[in-house]
Amino acid sequence: MIFSSSLLENAVNEFAKLPGIGKKTALRLVLHLIKQDAGEVSHFSDTIAKMRNEIKFCSRCYNISDSTLCNICSNSMRRQEMICVVENIRDVIAIESTQQFNGIYHVLGGIISPLDGIGPAQLTIDALVDRISKEEIEEIIFALSPTIQGDTTIYYISKKLSAGSSGKGQPVKITSIARGIAFGGELEYADEMTLAKSISNRIPVENFIVSGN
Repeated sequence: MIFSSSLLENAVNEFAKLPGIGKKTALRLVLHLIKQDAGEVSHFSDTIAKMRNEIKFCSRCYNISDSTLCNICSNSMRRQEMICVVENIRDVIAIESTQQFNGIYHVLGGIISPLDGIGPAQLTIDALVDRISKEEIEEIIFALSPTIQGDTTIYYISKKLSAGSSGKGQPVKITSIARGIAFGGELEYADEMTLAKSISNRIPVENFIVSGN
């Protein structure tokens, strides 16, 4: 792709760094911006810069937030005793879109995957265990993608929670969303109806964790 302007080429190259954006799509986006009023383009760039500089992560659940606590954790109408554990922020958005879950979340920041160099220490597992020990949590719902890595993460956390709860008064109920999503699929690509059914028909973790360890 040959450009008559280095400014145009540089802008296209920057847009092409975004996931799912190739050079042709990047060129279309840049040419669209060139046609817009300079004030609108400035507003666009200022919005992106403000988002990047001022965005925060919730100190409680690690969801994206505008303040110390996200609007889900700070909402007194939500069921504070029920935590839905997810892999990433996109999964929070996907589940919220179903309007079937009224609890709170905990974002792990990934799943255990030794081949990718991701172990428990790289995730917010310890923070989750700490939350459960300090808050009056009644149920943990695992909403992780149904893969080997997802199941490994669920197994690890459930064992860690079981070990930490021995000798304590009220055991936490541990469940997982129903397997309405195909094994090996990604949660963020599931349709809203499938996610809604999975949340409504969640099952005990011990019903599907692979045995033989």
